[in-house]
Amino acid sequence: MNTVEPIRKICDLKKLKNTISLNNNRDILIFIFGINFGLRISDILALDVKDVKNKTFLYIREKKTGKHKKIPINSKLKPLINEFTKYREDDEPLFLSRFKNRMERTQCYRILKKASIEAGFEYKIGTHSLRKTFGYHHYKKFKDIVLLQKIFNHSSPHITLRYIGIEQDEIEESYNNFIL
Repeated sequence: MNTVEPIRKICDLKKLKNTISLNNNRDILIFIFGINFGLRISDILALDVKDVKNKTFLYIREKKTGKHKKIPINSKLKPLINEFTKYREDDEPLFLSRFKNRMERTQCYRILKKASIEAGFEYKIGTHSLRKTFGYHHYKKFKDIVLLQKIFNHSSPHITLRYIGIEQDEIEESYNNFIL
């Protein structure tokens, strides 16, 4: 299967974040949104300035499912958002391309792919890695797969575990610890 993976190690997460932050504030904010909100890249790129500027909650309607979500904007993100939107018009897209159009997912993919190569990653990284990274670390911290299933709108905990790569981790660990 040719799927992307979550960024499992905190040191890799920091390394990728540092690599991306060398480029510009837009790219690092997209990265931070992805790993803190667990949204699909299409939902992140659909945001306008008015959706986040001076807000305590993010209200979205997921493009894929059509379901509504209310997500608190944490204290770490608020100052980054305020700085990023300080001189911006409310009705413009939050994330603009260099041509001042709404940024597209392929551009985000190229940014993440380039940064992951520069960071020396050997595993597959893509835009969906951000959402999977959120899920992986949320699960590791809270151990509540049912809550994560609800956040992701998955139909079962099994799907969520497979999605965030926990099943593969457990399989590899069992092989590594099974020695006859």
